[in-house]
Amino acid sequence: MHDPATAMPAPPLTRDAMDQLDALVASLSTEQLQWASGYLAGRAAIIDAVPLATADDAPRLTILYGSQTGNGRRVAEKLYRDVQARGSAAEMVSMADYPPSRLKREYLLAVIVSTHGEGDPPDDAIELHRFIGGRRVPSLPELRYAVLALGDSSYENFCQTGQDFDSALRDAGATALAPIAECDLDFGTAAADWSQTVMAEAARLTVDAPAPVTPTLRAVPDAPRWSRDTPYEAELLLNQTLTGRGSTKDVRHLELDLGDSGLLYRPGDALGVVAPNPQRIVEPLLEHLGLDGASILFSGEDQTLRGALTAEREITTLNRRFLDGWAGLPGNHALRELLAGLDGPGLGRWMATRQVVDVVREFRAEVTPDQFVALLRPMPPRLYSIASAPDFADSEVHLTVALVHYDAFALPHWGAASSWLSLDGAEGDRIPVFIEPNERFRLPADPDRPVIMIGPGTGVAPFRAFLQARDTAGAGGPNWLLFGDRHFASDFLYQSEWLRYRKCGLLNRLDVAFSRDGAEKHYVQHLMQAHGDELFAWLQDGAHLYVCGDATHMAPDVDRMLQRVISRHGGFGDDQTTEYLDTLRREGRYQRDVY
Repeated sequence: MHDPATAMPAPPLTRDAMDQLDALVASLSTEQLQWASGYLAGRAAIIDAVPLATADDAPRLTILYGSQTGNGRRVAEKLYRDVQARGSAAEMVSMADYPPSRLKREYLLAVIVSTHGEGDPPDDAIELHRFIGGRRVPSLPELRYAVLALGDSSYENFCQTGQDFDSALRDAGATALAPIAECDLDFGTAAADWSQTVMAEAARLTVDAPAPVTPTLRAVPDAPRWSRDTPYEAELLLNQTLTGRGSTKDVRHLELDLGDSGLLYRPGDALGVVAPNPQRIVEPLLEHLGLDGASILFSGEDQTLRGALTAEREITTLNRRFLDGWAGLPGNHALRELLAGLDGPGLGRWMATRQVVDVVREFRAEVTPDQFVALLRPMPPRLYSIASAPDFADSEVHLTVALVHYDAFALPHWGAASSWLSLDGAEGDRIPVFIEPNERFRLPADPDRPVIMIGPGTGVAPFRAFLQARDTAGAGGPNWLLFGDRHFASDFLYQSEWLRYRKCGLLNRLDVAFSRDGAEKHYVQHLMQAHGDELFAWLQDGAHLYVCGDATHMAPDVDRMLQRVISRHGGFGDDQTTEYLDTLRREGRYQRDVY
């Protein structure tokens, strides 16, 4: 039985570096390995002979980031490049690769961390977040730090993780270089201002420090040619309905051509789609506002209100900033009273069932076009897990998109990007896209490792990519897919593909749960419970476990069931179960892509 307390310590390399090293070693002959061994030993001897700078003789800025969707990582990369360009010493580290014991040796620390879902830390920050919230945090009187908290104000516990880091470091005696910066989805300007403050304070504190003899080097990817700011116009090749007749859902399989864009992706990455708000959303909002969509805005030359609402502003998801702004308008006393009377969870539930049009319709107010646009957040891109492997799909990229559509308060409600792609997307259309890498959701470097994939609904998308990649690479490791949806007859997404992989032996196990087909609802977590002994046995054999899908209900339910399975079949207590899970995360063997 595996004892987490005796697990091997993590190597002093990032996972990407380990993957690259493993791939190189596998390609070398015995003679080449022997030569490389001597070469590396010689390099190490040279490095040992050169006195490296430490935090005591050459303070450097450590940029520590925790990121679920990539926003925090991008801010960290930009700050790192800017600091290096100024000739200052810096190091960029993911919280997943950061030993908590290192905190007491830091002098300058920039913390960039997002809040995921209802106040949770991102997956790569879970262990460090638990450490700083515990009793083992050392006294840090010499530390100077700054925190950039990223969040989404449509959730109740806005920027909670960043607040946790800020208060924990302050309680440990560290000194803040600047007040915590709390950023919403439109974080660009606030993050840039915070970064400038951090660089200025870091330069002031290190101006008299000797320059490091050997600079800290860390590879940071260059800014891509195509990004969320400059998306590539991919051609839509196919828009195909996946759900069958009688389904209560509309799920589409989309195929797009990346052409000669040079865009590269790996299984586990997401595709960012820069989608407009369709007119089916914009026009009802204009009607209930009582405003002319052709009104010219002062904010831009020849920019109309309709144009701004279509291409630039978020008008579906509610957030607290908009609510507070709308409540502050003359005559909106009822909304002010409502907001004052709702606690955090109550407000979250209230917001989750409404869109901007519902607030405008229920709580009438006089507003000018410019005032209304100023209350809204910029339109963020939507991220979709990629459902294809590049070696399988060549220059194409595939998506699995569920149409968001429901009726509430006597009005039809639509998802912006999902309805634009599903209902308006026609073959030949151009879709603005970019690649969003997800380094925390990768297949194991060892092709013989077992893989367990848990993906209900559209959460199965990346596992289609995983199996395509394992198939084309000839990977020998066993694969197990646990899939769930509503009805077997109409909602078994990619059924023919899974059955083909099952028949040829690539998919060793396929377990399904269809929640509306029986008297009692049956979900993927019930599959985990029913097959708990085999699930734990696979983990003991070194399996990598992946979860993709809904972050609000499914992911926490699966996580709780995984803990129960480990505890029961491993004979572990609570602390041992937690350590077992932490070990899986450290080894990259428990990875989640949840949204």
